Amino acid sequence: MAYSLNVRVAARRHYRSAQVLYEQNGAGDQPRCKAVAGYLFGIAGELAVKELMRASGMKPLPEKDRRDDPFFAHFPALKRMLATAQGRRSGERRRISEDPRLFQNWDTSMRYAPDKDIRLAWVDEWKGAAGGLIGQMDTV
Repeated sequence: MAYSLNVRVAARRHYRSAQVLYEQNGAGDQPRCKAVAGYLFGIAGELAVKELMRASGMKPLPEKDRRDDPFFAHFPALKRMLATAQGRRSGERRRISEDPRLFQNWDTSMRYAPDKDIRLAWVDEWKGAAGGLIGQMDTV
């Protein structure tokens, strides 16, 4: 089954879900919920960046080239791919790629990690970064 693509809506959905998990305070919930929230904050941030890419006129590559397509990349590879951004709004994309703090220590492999490997201070940083990117996304 093929799903339709709407990164703007998906970014907001993942961000809202991450916020709910982040605030979860039941017995035994933390750090588990915050670790999962951190993962979702990263996905939300990626989707916001991809919406900024789309709004600037970038288009996904053909399916055979997905491996090199920033629309299908995750942090930190997504940031590296944006480093050579050209065209409309390229400065905005380059600033994202050059910010060493932006989603530092975030990686999709964290979904397999034990809770203790995901520092709560990182989750707090990812929460702020995702919120900032969502805000940028909402201005385009």
